[in-house]
Amino acid sequence: MNHSKAASFTEFEILGFSGLQEYKTSLFFGFLILFLITLTANLLILLLVVLDHRLHTPMYYFLWNLSLLDLLITIAIIPKLLAVLLEMNKTISFAGCFFQMYFIIAVGASELFLVAAMAYDRYVAIVKPLQYNVIIDMKSCLSIVAIVWLLGFLVPLVSITWASYLPFCASNKILYCFCDYSVVIALTCTDVTLHTNFALGLAIVVVFIPLLFVLWSYYRIVISVVRLKATTSRTKAFSMCSSHLLVVLTYYISTAFLYIGLQIESISYDDRVFIGGLIYFLTPVVNPLIYSLRNEKMKEAAKKYFNVYALFQQGLRSSG
Repeated sequence: MNHSKAASFTEFEILGFSGLQEYKTSLFFGFLILFLITLTANLLILLLVVLDHRLHTPMYYFLWNLSLLDLLITIAIIPKLLAVLLEMNKTISFAGCFFQMYFIIAVGASELFLVAAMAYDRYVAIVKPLQYNVIIDMKSCLSIVAIVWLLGFLVPLVSITWASYLPFCASNKILYCFCDYSVVIALTCTDVTLHTNFALGLAIVVVFIPLLFVLWSYYRIVISVVRLKATTSRTKAFSMCSSHLLVVLTYYISTAFLYIGLQIESISYDDRVFIGGLIYFLTPVVNPLIYSLRNEKMKEAAKKYFNVYALFQQGLRSSG
């Protein structure tokens, strides 16, 4: 490439679903509803864990952080996408684009590390129940979460900073619904093989190391549960892990679908954007539903603090 032709862009234009203009109103309201559900569901979990003393345990502290991360990644993507769909503001500054890119990758990496930490929590609770309160006390819980956030936000720092110094040319149009690393880096006018290989290596580490740890944790859990003689004990042990296991499957299956979808050449550009966007947006709304529908303590806390009718009746009885 001729570096003399490089253009110095001050902003990018996010095209979003450029081939689905006739459906932009439906897409707008669909993503708006998804955004409101995600926002409400995750905020409820954050509030419930803070308000209810029964939820002041390491497991729910991990869940609180998972909901916070889901909330952050949703806020980082959907509001800008809604503006693009309304054609109110399709542009994003150069710095803003790279910050969005960094933030999304950092939050996504933090989620994967947190899912692995939650698997370790379940492993200790089932395999070493008598030592649980010693191994996973609030101090160690805070340390684990701090490491999760630190690692998550350190992982993409070098690759994103490095990419921001690349020369961009030819076009400033981003063929996606947000500033995705692979899409933005394709707009450069220089060889980015080293950058893409480095980013791929980081992605493999971030995805597969937590996955291997999760698999090891559940292997140990299954071995421990199978050895239990009482059927009720086995059922209780598996129920303790079911919600987390569903979350793990949601993360890794959606990641697999995203990767496979982007590799199949017969899938159109708009379909790829739609698949990628839907996967990024569905996970944050599925997680709270899994925990709220399958967790008795969470449901009890919701009834206690958000049952308006019960609170009204209680107020009547108190005034009477």
